[in-house]
Parts: sequence; structure tokens; C-alpha cells
Amino acid sequence: QVQLVESGGGLVQAGGSLRLSCAASERTFSNYYMGWFRQVPGKEREFVAQVSRSGSTYYSDSVKGRFTISRDNAKNTVYLQMNSLKPEDTAVYYCAAGSCTYCGHYWGKGTLVTVSS
Repeated sequence: QVQLVESGGGLVQAGGSLRLSCAASERTFSNYYMGWFRQVPGKEREFVAQVSRSGSTYYSDSVKGRFTISRDNAKNTVYLQMNSLKPEDTAVYYCAAGSCTYCGHYWGKGTLVTVSS
């Protein structure tokens, strides 16, 4: 069982930046695809970004060019650098660990990101 703990959410003005972090308990962290998803109340959870075991990255079209995902296997941590934030980026952001592209099997509890206009 992989336990994931997100941090770094908060309130930011449009155009600003935030960096989310997700610390994993699992010492085999490097074996997992690590990703970020987000959810707005009343809507389905959507894919944001993912980094594979080899370091390949995947992004949704809505964040491509603004967000950067990275991982530090020595620290069992994945990051999401979010720049040029927009009000429509407001959501609860969830960290996920999985074994395939665009999927998650283990989930954190989420961290709220609010972007004011």
C-alpha cells in the first residue's frame, strides 16, 4: 500500500505560481508512474500530468506549457510546478501512483488550489 501526502496548495492570484509536492511512503517509489489529477466539485476527476518511471512526461492540453511535473526518486517525491495560473485551474489536486499511463492506483487526500481573478 502506497501512502501519498500532498502539500503546497493555497490561494494565488491569476498569473501567479505554486509548486505542489507529493511525498510517498513506498521505498519502491521509482517503480511507479507518478501523476497529478484535479477535481472541481460536481465534475469528474481529470488528468493533469504524469511522469513515468523513465522520466517521460505527459500533460493535459489545458496545462501544457504552464505546468511542469518532475520527480526525485531519492526523496520519494513528485512535484508539480504550476505557472501562469488561471481561475479555471482552481480545483482539489490529487497525487496518484500507478503502473500505467494516465492512470492511478493509489491516491493522496488532495490539496486545494484556488486561483483568484
